Amino acid sequence: MCWPLMQENIMHGDKLAVMEFLASESVPRLTNGPQVAAFEREFADWLGVKYAVMVNSGASANLITMHALRELHGIGNVLLPCITWASDIMSVIHAGLTPIFVDIDPRTFGMDAARAIEAITPATIAVFPTHCLGFDAGITATALIEDCCEAIGATRDGRKLGTFGLASNFSFYYGHHMTTIEGGMICTDDEAMYETCRVLRSHGMTREIASRETRKAYENPLTWPDFTFEHCGFNMRSTEINAVLGRSQLKRLDANNAKRTENLELFLDNLALSGTYRTDYAAEGSSNFALPLVLHDQDDALMARVIACLEQNGVEYRRGTAGGGNQLRQPYLRRIFGDHYKNFPQAEHVHRFGLYCGNYPDLDRGMVEEVCDKLNAL
Repeated sequence: MCWPLMQENIMHGDKLAVMEFLASESVPRLTNGPQVAAFEREFADWLGVKYAVMVNSGASANLITMHALRELHGIGNVLLPCITWASDIMSVIHAGLTPIFVDIDPRTFGMDAARAIEAITPATIAVFPTHCLGFDAGITATALIEDCCEAIGATRDGRKLGTFGLASNFSFYYGHHMTTIEGGMICTDDEAMYETCRVLRSHGMTREIASRETRKAYENPLTWPDFTFEHCGFNMRSTEINAVLGRSQLKRLDANNAKRTENLELFLDNLALSGTYRTDYAAEGSSNFALPLVLHDQDDALMARVIACLEQNGVEYRRGTAGGGNQLRQPYLRRIFGDHYKNFPQAEHVHRFGLYCGNYPDLDRGMVEEVCDKLNAL
């Protein structure tokens, strides 16, 4: 078999869209411009929010959002799950905020809602859940920052994830639900968050503020209006080419997500026949990014056989699910927190006895059934 973790999802039509754009005599520049603005409007409309800010990666979306949070709400604690992508945690640390870790819910891989509520204190300025592998973490909070990088199009009660909090972050990396090669998006209904993210995206310059009235309020007698640096920002702008790809891919996003959901259902239905693997996930409204394979019980010998089975059948996988499992095991956090990872049993189980396989729209259903049969036989 040949079952890679990710598959190129830039189609011929996407390439044609880029070629037509580049061939146009009216293209004034290739950096952040009209195509980026158009993609921001279209993505915001698709998601159901007022504002969107395109950046050069999902990691940049995290970093800018945390810095904007600090500028608007000051220094404090941010609640995070132990299993997430490293850039979520790193963005909190880089912004000078304090990460507070919460164990996961095994049915969602996301932050356990009850534990999150218990962890909130007066010093908490944000709750930053990850909708891991496309499952809804189910978190509600006053200052909610949603990581939707693996859950583009997932819903809760018919409403898209990414619309429930102060802001939400998306990734358009290769192999995700849609791709702009590299790219990301920050979405919000809050005008102050929107304007601050725009400023931070482009060196902290106030000329990036969309509202003329707001921009005028930042005028400084010591500087020129076009070169006033209000915040210590970044250069995290995207390009027109990335935006053209995004606009092209957005048109088929919902249809592709439906196919991914069908693949997930097939995978879990077949694995459930043996009772060896966890299949009771909170899958309602999910937008699956990758197929989870987690043992019910702690069994090192069985885990070794599962891995051997996948490798012998050409199935690529990643251990520990998103970002390498329990992040508190990673060197960058162990230098700060020591062996704190031992205090999170659900994350530890997934780290040691969990993995995921690729899920994409044209995944061969017969191959899924065959691999499940072999896994069930172990």
